[in-house]
Amino acid sequence: MRPRVLVPADPRLPRDVPAGTEAVVVGGGIAGVSAAVVLAERGVAVTLLEAAPTLGGRLGAWPHTLPDGTEQVVEHGFHAFFRHYYTWRSVLRRIDPELSFLRPVGGYPVISRDWPPEDLTGLPGAPPLNLLALFARSPSLGIRDLLTSDQALAAQLLAYDRDTTTAAFDAMPAADFLKQLGMSDRAQAMLFEAFARSFFASPGSLSAGELVAMFHYYFLGNPEGIGFDAPDTDYLTCIWAPFQAYLEKHGAQVRTSTPALALAPESHGWRVTVPAGPPLSTRHLVLATEPGALRSLVAASPDLAAVAPRLARKAAAVQVAPPFAVTRLWFDRDVAPDRPTFNAVSREPTLDSITVYSRLERPSAEWAARTGGSVVELHSYACTASDVDEATARMRAELAALWPETAAAQVVHLQQRMEATAPTFPPGSAGTRPSVTGDARGVRIAGDHVDPPFLSGLMERASMTGVLAANDVLAEVGSAPERIDGVPQRGLLAGLLPRRT
Repeated sequence: MRPRVLVPADPRLPRDVPAGTEAVVVGGGIAGVSAAVVLAERGVAVTLLEAAPTLGGRLGAWPHTLPDGTEQVVEHGFHAFFRHYYTWRSVLRRIDPELSFLRPVGGYPVISRDWPPEDLTGLPGAPPLNLLALFARSPSLGIRDLLTSDQALAAQLLAYDRDTTTAAFDAMPAADFLKQLGMSDRAQAMLFEAFARSFFASPGSLSAGELVAMFHYYFLGNPEGIGFDAPDTDYLTCIWAPFQAYLEKHGAQVRTSTPALALAPESHGWRVTVPAGPPLSTRHLVLATEPGALRSLVAASPDLAAVAPRLARKAAAVQVAPPFAVTRLWFDRDVAPDRPTFNAVSREPTLDSITVYSRLERPSAEWAARTGGSVVELHSYACTASDVDEATARMRAELAALWPETAAAQVVHLQQRMEATAPTFPPGSAGTRPSVTGDARGVRIAGDHVDPPFLSGLMERASMTGVLAANDVLAEVGSAPERIDGVPQRGLLAGLLPRRT
C-alpha cells in the first residue's frame, strides 16, 4: 500500500494570497499551529492566540526545576509520532526538514501482570498480510480464536467504509463489539482493550464505529506498519520554540497567555475579545482549541447563536473525555535493563502506559547518568481517581506489581498533572461533532475532536484539520491548497460484505 493523495496541490492557482489577507487562529496546539504555519507561509497576516504560557496544547511542554537545581522540561505525557502521520510530519519538516530530532522507539509491547507481553510492531503494512502475520506471531491469538470468533463480525475490521461502518456500529459500545467477536479474554485484553483505551475512554464508553475506524487507520489500513518515532529531547526545545520562531519569521504574531474570551459577528467577519487591549477583528477565524474550551467560548458568545446556530448547537454538544493523569517520577535507581522504553498496560485499574524517559530523551538520560537514577512516566488515559494524588498512588502501586524492582525505589521528585481536555467519541455521537467548515460563515474548526472529511486520528487528526482549515481560507481568497496525504480511506473488503443493520 501507498499513501493516498487526499487533497492535491493545484499548480494553476497562485500560492501566495492577495495583499491584506489576515486571519486569527485561536489555540496554539497542533491544530492551531498547523493552520497558522500554512497561512503565514502564504503571506496571510496571522495572529495566533494561546491561553497557556507556551504553545503545544496536549503536546505542550514547560520548564520545571528539580530539587537539586537541575532545569528540565516536562509535558502532558508521552506521544507516539506514527509514521503515517503524513500531515503532521509535513508541518514538522518546516522546522526540521530531515526530522532529525525523531528517533525510532524499539517495540510497542502491551504488558500485563497476567500474560506475557504482546508486541505489535514489525508486522507487514498491507492487509490481509498484516492480519495473517498477527495471528501467526501473536501469543494472544491462536487457531481457536480464529475458529471460534464471529468471523462475519471480524471481517468488518477489513471492511471499513466511513458511511457503512458508521451506520452499522456508531451506536454500539466498543465493549459490546469486542464481546461479540468471541475471542479469548486474553486476546481481547492484550490486543483490543489496550488499543481502545489509548483513545481516552474505556471500551464501554467508546463507539464501536470509532474503534473499527481507528483499527483500520492504525493497523489494517496503515501503509507504514505499526512503528513510531519519538523526539530525542523535550517538545519545547525541538518543536514549540522552533515553531514560534518560524511563525514570527513569517510575520505572524504569537500571543501566549492570551485566551479568546468571546466571539461576536461583525459586518465582514468576527470580533474576538481578549483579556487586555482592544478586540481583534478578522474576516477569517480558525478555532483550534481543545473541546471543552470550544464549548465554553461559544457559550460565552451570546450573539453567535443568532448567526451561527449550527455551530452553537454542535459546540454545546461537544463531549470531553474523563480526566487523564500523568505522573513523572525521578527514582533513585534504574529500572531493570530489559524494560522497554514505552509500554502499553492492560487490565490495570488505573495505569495505562509506562514510559522510561531516561531511555527516551537526552535531558532525562543525562540526569539519570549523573545520579544513577531513572525517570519514569505513568499515564492513565481515562482516570477514575478522585484527584491527582490518588491517581499517582494507584499508578505507583500498579507499577510495582508489574515491575517489582520499582517497589523499593525511592522517589527523589515527582511531577503530576490531571486534567480533562481530551475529546471522546461515545456511542451514538457521529454527526454531532463540529466540522472543519460549514458550521458558521468565516469560521473554521480544527482539532482532534473535529469530524474531518478524511480518516485520521489523534495528532494527525489535529494537524489535518488545521491544514484543512487553512485550505478553506486559501480557497476563499483564490490561492492554491496545501497538499494533504493520508492512508487508504476504505478497507480491503469495503463494499463486498452484506450490510449490517
